[in-house]
Amino acid sequence: MQYISTRGGAPAVSSARAIVDGLAPDGGLYVMAPDALPKLDWRALMELDYPALAARILSALLPDFSESEAEAMVRRAYAGKFSDPALTPLRAAGDDLFLELFHGPTAAFKDVALCLLPHLMTASSAKCGHEGEILILTATSGDTGKAALEGFRDVDGIRILVFFPRDGVSPVQKAQMVTQAGKNVGVCAVEGNFDDAQTGVKRIFAAAPEGLSSANSINIGRLVPQVVYYFAAYFAAVRMGRIRAGEELNFSVPTGNFGDILAGFLALELGLPVGKLICASNANNVLTDFIRTGVYDRRRPFHKTLSPSMDILISSNLERLLYLLSGDSALVASLMAQLADEGHYTVPEALMEKLRGRFTAFCCDDAGTKAAIKEVWERSHYLMDTHTAVGWRAARDFGGGPTVILSTASPYKFPAAVLSALGADGGADEFAMMDELEALTGVPMPANLRGLRERPVLHRDCVAPADMLAYVMRRKAEPSWAKE
Repeated sequence: MQYISTRGGAPAVSSARAIVDGLAPDGGLYVMAPDALPKLDWRALMELDYPALAARILSALLPDFSESEAEAMVRRAYAGKFSDPALTPLRAAGDDLFLELFHGPTAAFKDVALCLLPHLMTASSAKCGHEGEILILTATSGDTGKAALEGFRDVDGIRILVFFPRDGVSPVQKAQMVTQAGKNVGVCAVEGNFDDAQTGVKRIFAAAPEGLSSANSINIGRLVPQVVYYFAAYFAAVRMGRIRAGEELNFSVPTGNFGDILAGFLALELGLPVGKLICASNANNVLTDFIRTGVYDRRRPFHKTLSPSMDILISSNLERLLYLLSGDSALVASLMAQLADEGHYTVPEALMEKLRGRFTAFCCDDAGTKAAIKEVWERSHYLMDTHTAVGWRAARDFGGGPTVILSTASPYKFPAAVLSALGADGGADEFAMMDELEALTGVPMPANLRGLRERPVLHRDCVAPADMLAYVMRRKAEPSWAKE
């Protein structure tokens, strides 16, 4: 299976090359052709443990890796890093089902892919005969940054530089990044929002792509591992008696960049009995409006919300979906050019009908987010973070049969908002609020978040979006990034 650009202006490449390069040279995203996606016998996968399941799916979607190679990488990547033996357990809370994706080293769903991506990257580099150092550039709205830094820390032959919006992440998320140790890691704030950081990274790829790659979900090696937990959740729901094998299961996904929900669409295309994929948005509801109207329009106010990882107006992975549904790279290239030049585009109605056959969308504001946290805690004694709460609200609004809500982060990453939702006044110290939240609820704080306040700040750089390229070129030329 070859990977091609969504925009049709670049040669087809192997799956290994797609992982190493990250972004196609024409600015598009690497994707498999719609008619090349394999079909899996999902019933034959039901009794596999998570690493064996992941190996089967990875080798199907990344054919440069044999099943045995993939399983060896998966077992190395996850060994000893997750606090739950199931890695991504499915929890029942009353009538609700939560797929908990926050048991990894940084307490967010990005760990599932970013523990594995360094192994995929180094193996892909070797298969491609790549010589020289790879510099990973990543823009983060909060969780990808820390997970990528942790995953790539001290990996030989790779450096990683993470950009985050200076005032657009929670204090806990910021502390996780700016205290990151490692001889090959760099962190820099951007004077702007996530879209500014993400656009800046894409411009750097366009201007100087040699030796660069990405850990964002624009990299297919980041996206493919996320497909696995949809299969794992479905099988767990069957074992729990919530659905019968073969019955469709809906998934409600809090999303901003559209990567996590696109992984669900790939699971569906592989043959998993997925019903509706519910796109859950906060007040930055550009995706909700798009799915309902067919018009994607980023020309709107940008809201800083209680769910900052979803504060995004340019959803990169939507480009992949449009290509997978249409097979028309010329159309996709035209739409993306219009988005860049004019800030909006309109998708043909026939294509939107296909999209709405699989997706629906709902959104809620901060008040709705806090009300959801309070309601679920009081009714089921289940503690949600602010992103999971948006997913729960969307699932309730949909109300269309058995549904799994993706729980994407620990509530301890957003203690001020969660405490406020529960009616407690935590004061001004967000790190003290973590202790207060634990005392109030009895829900254990993740071990990897304890003592965060005491860790020394190692990264203090901040740049304007226009200066990101010059900053990267300067850092790339530095012989060492080791901190004293």
